[in-house]
Amino acid sequence: MEQLSFIKMHGLGNDFVIIDGRDENPDLTPAKLRAIGDRHRGVGYDQLIVLEPSQDADIFMRIYNSDGTEAEACGNATRCVAYLMMKEQKTDTTVIETVAGLLHGEEMPNGNIMINMGAPRLDWQSIPLASQQDTLHIDMQAGPLKDPVGVNMGNPHIVFFVDDAEAIDLEKWGPVLEHHALLPEKANISVASANDDGSLRLRVWERGVGITLACGSAACATIVAATLRGLVDGRAVLHLNGGPLQMSWEKDGPVFMGGAIAYSFIGFLHTDIFKEAV
Repeated sequence: MEQLSFIKMHGLGNDFVIIDGRDENPDLTPAKLRAIGDRHRGVGYDQLIVLEPSQDADIFMRIYNSDGTEAEACGNATRCVAYLMMKEQKTDTTVIETVAGLLHGEEMPNGNIMINMGAPRLDWQSIPLASQQDTLHIDMQAGPLKDPVGVNMGNPHIVFFVDDAEAIDLEKWGPVLEHHALLPEKANISVASANDDGSLRLRVWERGVGITLACGSAACATIVAATLRGLVDGRAVLHLNGGPLQMSWEKDGPVFMGGAIAYSFIGFLHTDIFKEAV
């Protein structure tokens, strides 16, 4: 295959390369994934998505991080794929299959895309943690960060609540915590602080990626953690680096996430991009 077409999209700056693999699934090794993810020599992305056939939904989306590892969930990518499927099928709803399960998407009257991200898992085995812990108060600390909440939204999240999320050196502490001994599968690391208007400021270090402009599954984990800690009443706007997400969660129910998505461009990957991929 000399050329491979793709769509570049983003949700609040959380950017994705999306490849339609329904007719022919591309051979994407970890080295090739890293080559495409190189923002200087490749295309660059936070996650790469391969669309595959599904027997139980409108599409199956396979998710890869820019370091070549596979991820279980990605909320903003799900919103982008939902938009593509709804436009393709000329509907305002869709069902997307992921490794983490079936996700339902809907286009809202304002054009934003809302995803039912499913119910969170909160037991320590599901996060997963290496030892039994109260997941509302995990015994984990690095620098100024301590006493986090653990949430699994199809992928593992650790959420720290702080007085000022802007003041945290996330580039320093994110990788330390991602590889913490309590996290056998590593985790996405979030720092959040409450604003006077009831919204939350959220910054995210994504597992296998680094600091990103937005992370939908982290926003889901944060609204759950903030609700359980009594910081919000189950609804809040979360302000990420790339913009706002409208979040809601009722206990024992699914998390809903809504926000804007956008096209960046359409292109072709040439085989030259893989020549040095080893």
